[in-house]
Amino acid sequence: MNALISDPTTQGEHQTMAGNIYELVDVKKYFGSKATTVRALDGVDLTIAENEFLAIQGPTGQGKSTLLTLLGALDRPTSGKITFDGRDLGALAESELAQLRAAEFGFVFQTFNLIPTLTAQENVETALVPAGLSAEERRSRALQALADLALDDRATHLPSELSGGQQQRVAIARALVKNPRVLLADEPTGNLDEQTRDEIVGLLENLWRDRGLTLIVVTHDSWVAGRAQRIAVIKGGRVNTPEQVASS
Repeated sequence: MNALISDPTTQGEHQTMAGNIYELVDVKKYFGSKATTVRALDGVDLTIAENEFLAIQGPTGQGKSTLLTLLGALDRPTSGKITFDGRDLGALAESELAQLRAAEFGFVFQTFNLIPTLTAQENVETALVPAGLSAEERRSRALQALADLALDDRATHLPSELSGGQQQRVAIARALVKNPRVLLADEPTGNLDEQTRDEIVGLLENLWRDRGLTLIVVTHDSWVAGRAQRIAVIKGGRVNTPEQVASS
């Protein structure tokens, strides 16, 4: 199993990591036909501790986002095993995976993925629909999530009426409103200027620290990755340390 490097700048500054929440063994994900097979992941071995902040880096097209979709149970591996909290994700029925996605995982994307015709509050509420809550409970929790991110005065605004940073905070509120254990962020600062990037990363760090989340961030930005406890680099469909990549 490939070892991952710890970022020494964060050692001792954050909470002590608990046991492993993820274990990946020889995970492969292929796309296409036999004649045109794309080996997005080609034998990934990785463990992620509960409450860890992990950054995933790598060149474009090397499988970073594919790995994130597998960790969030949005897809299944071609082969290999992904264990989440002792459960083999590849062996679960689709209905069980849907329950996991609804309860355990929050997702944040580069393009925000907000519904343009819904207000900030209504966008956050969409994450609670699978939970079967009443309309009043959904509204109350959505408003609280927005308030937690200093957006209570933007609850009735459409995405087009919000800045990029505000839209991303709405997306983060939507991810967190269901109180997930894992927050998976795919290039969450990719569409933001440097100042807003710093604000969003600081927000994610505070949420990770205060809520005891497991935070996994895919990023091409070395500054963002440097804020994490560990950096995993995807290259050639495998997980490497930054030193392994530099020497290859």
